[in-house]
Formats: sequence, structure tokens, C-alpha cells
Amino acid sequence: MKRYPAYDPPEYVSWTPDPALVAEFGKTARQDPARRKIVDGLDEEALLGLYAGLLRTRLHDVTLKRWVRTGVISKAWLGTGEEAATVGPVHALDRATDIVAPMIRNAGACAEMGMPVADSFRSYLATADSPSHGRDLHHGSMAYRVLQPISHVGDMVPVIAGIALGSKMRGEKRVAMTWIGDGSTKASATHEGFNFAAVQKVPAIFIVQNNLVALGTRLGQHHLPEHFDDLAASYGMAGAVFDGNNVLDGFAATRLAVGLCRAGEGPVMLVAETFRMGGHATHDEREARATFPAEWFERWGKRDPIGLYEEHLKKQGIAGAALEAVEARVEAEILAAEAEALQSREKAVPDPGSAVGGVYAGS
Repeated sequence: MKRYPAYDPPEYVSWTPDPALVAEFGKTARQDPARRKIVDGLDEEALLGLYAGLLRTRLHDVTLKRWVRTGVISKAWLGTGEEAATVGPVHALDRATDIVAPMIRNAGACAEMGMPVADSFRSYLATADSPSHGRDLHHGSMAYRVLQPISHVGDMVPVIAGIALGSKMRGEKRVAMTWIGDGSTKASATHEGFNFAAVQKVPAIFIVQNNLVALGTRLGQHHLPEHFDDLAASYGMAGAVFDGNNVLDGFAATRLAVGLCRAGEGPVMLVAETFRMGGHATHDEREARATFPAEWFERWGKRDPIGLYEEHLKKQGIAGAALEAVEARVEAEILAAEAEALQSREKAVPDPGSAVGGVYAGS
């Protein structure tokens, strides 16, 4: 894909494929026989669909970063480097029936569930025609089965557990899925939600997105033994770990989890090992670079989930022209969505009186 020197991490701007990492990428999801069967069953359309999702998610964040730099918005919460941990799992769902509750930096889930990218941009611009009618940039739309999250980390775990319980009680085969960061595992709501979901055996998937950092706190400073391999077992639920920078591994691991949930063997906890190539938000990117070791950024920069997937697809015989065509289509989609959202900013300013709509209060 194209690199954007003004907005991409420097490791991505200068990115070149490491043959050893490209080879490793192709083997990762095939080490487990069950995952290998799933990955080998993907046709070219599905593979390119995953590629489009990764690009769409990256360019969504590039646009937001450009808006910050040019004064359109004040800050943005980006998932640069973590796109595969969002896109792979969403594509493994039945996107016509299943429900997701993404964190703010899993915003790519919205578009992959069918929600217009323009609606995501409108949410940041707080326009009246955004899904939340200008109230909150934590966006989603139940019309596309995307539950709008809140900023209280970990709280979506019990909410998704409740949605999954409702599906189970109605005899549906619907799966509900959410993501939390490594730091969010310390929230009381998270613990209660995990425990409830496990006891009730609900069809829910919880992705612990281990990006090694909770705000500005390194994993080893807030969690021992510095991994989450045995966290699922401590709640009595099924669990697995996948490479959060490998979209195929994320897809395969989630597809297996979906199968367990539909068979009544949920919930399932998946751990995505990844790293965010920036700060907590755009306002503290310099702080992140000063706080965390440079070798972290160097190591994970070489593992750009889009660059490695591109090289893998080429090795699988997919022509560069096909990849370029997908990129051109996604670029056009993002540019059109941006223009549409910026028009809304001018024409769809929320009525101040609408602030009290949909608000409930006791007497």
C-alpha cells in the first residue's frame, strides 16, 4: 500500500519486507491443523476482502490523523498497527446476524459490519446525522449490529454477555463479540462479565487485545505473569492465542471460536498479541516514543500487518495489479466518505435542544 510520510509511523514509511517475517507470516495460521484447514479454504475473493478491510481501517485512521494535524478535530484514538486484530475476527462472523461491540480503536469493525465510513467520520465531527446524533465519538449503529461502546474500559464485557445470554434464551445461533485492552482486564466489570458469561455458557467471544501497554503503563507493571495464556482457563472458558498482526490467524482463530459458540460451547476468550504504533491518542504520540523502548517500535514496525499480508498474497499468486485495484477502490471510498462527512459538518449542526432527547432520569 501507499505510505504517508506525514501520518504513518516512521517504521512504516521506510518499510521493506523481511523475507524471514514474510515466511513466518505464511506459516503462523497453518501451524494448527484446524486453523490451517480454514485458511486454506479461503478463495481469492475472501482474501482480497480481508485486504480491503485492512486498508479501509488504516486509511480511516490516516484521515483522522490528518484532521488532527489540520485542525478539523482536536484528537483521535487510532489503532495503527492493530488492524488485523479487528478485521480478521469480524470477517469470521456471520455479519448478517452476529453483533459486535468494538472499542474506539477497533473502529474498523464498524465498516466491516457494513456501517458507512462516512458515519464513523460524522461521529468524530459530532454532526446531527451521525449515528449518535452528535453525542459521542464512540460510534456504532445497531442497524448494522454494531453496539456503540462507552469510554469506561471493560464495561462492554458484561453488556455483550447479556446480549449473548438473550440470544441463547431465544434459541438463536447469534454470536456476540467484543474487544478489550490488556489494561481493561483489571476492571471489576470485566471480571464480573467474564465470570457471568462462563457460568451461563453464553455464545460470546471476548478478544483481549494485548498491545503491551495500558495507557502509559507497560504490561509487566500491571499484569503478571506478563501474558494472558491461562486467563480463559481461570474462568473455565475455552481460549486461544493468535498473532494480532496476522489477519489470517485472527480470522481462523475466531472462526473456530464462532463454531464453539454456535454449538453451545461458549464463551471463548481469544488473546491477540499485537502492538499499537503510537500513543494512547494523537495527543501523546511523542510521549509514547519517549516512554517505551525504541526497539519495541522497531520490532513491531517490521510486522506491519498490511505490508506482511500484501507480500503473503503475492507469494500465493495474487497479482500486484489485483492488490492495486483494491487499494484504488478503498482510497476512493474513504475520500468520498470524508467529503460526505465534511458536508454534514456544514449542513447538519445539532440542535441544542436535542441534547435532552433519549436521556432518562428518575423523579
